Amino acid sequence: MNSLFIVFEGIDGSGTSTQAELLKTYFMAHNYPAIISPEPTDGPIGKLIRQAMQTPILAISDRAKFDTQMAYLFAADRHYHLYNDRDGVFKLIERDRTHVITTRYYFSSLVYNCNTQAELDFVWGLNQHFPPPDLIIYLDLPVEIALSRIHQRSFKEIYETEEKLQKVRTNYHKLFQTYSGKILQLDGTDEIDSLHQTILSFIKNSRKNLEGNGCRL
Repeated sequence: MNSLFIVFEGIDGSGTSTQAELLKTYFMAHNYPAIISPEPTDGPIGKLIRQAMQTPILAISDRAKFDTQMAYLFAADRHYHLYNDRDGVFKLIERDRTHVITTRYYFSSLVYNCNTQAELDFVWGLNQHFPPPDLIIYLDLPVEIALSRIHQRSFKEIYETEEKLQKVRTNYHKLFQTYSGKILQLDGTDEIDSLHQTILSFIKNSRKNLEGNGCRL
């Protein structure tokens, strides 16, 4: 199997990290090198983003301006994520022959950092030259269930509110209605193992169509 770039998307609390970890474990158990490489990254811009998401350290109280600021930062961090020579996506796929699994990619910027069509056009402009992944796995989850899961965490990020997550979920639905790439949309309320098995079956059955159609030099 050629190395794949697989992206998990969903609102906060949808279970993307859990499913990403299970998929990585499966690949490794079957002797396929795999790594989870989330966004934001652990690079210098990614660390700044994580700080800003937990505490608005950059002194912008206007939420629309804050979203614009985050869109800029995420785009810069995403460029680093793809192209850095230490653990960038292209390096891992092309040179190390490793499956790269990421939780969040430019689709998250399009749904989290946009409130109007003008903002969507702007954010798309920042991200339009980033390559599509081989596969998106979208876990759809009602906001009330997501909030109940988030409530159990020891920390809360700035976007983890009912109003914001409702908007984000609506934006995901609109975005993926017109997405032309390979996508698997799943009900995030299903049991964890059932979701995992569905993901494995889809990848196995779609392997020939996935390989070579996404993130490549």
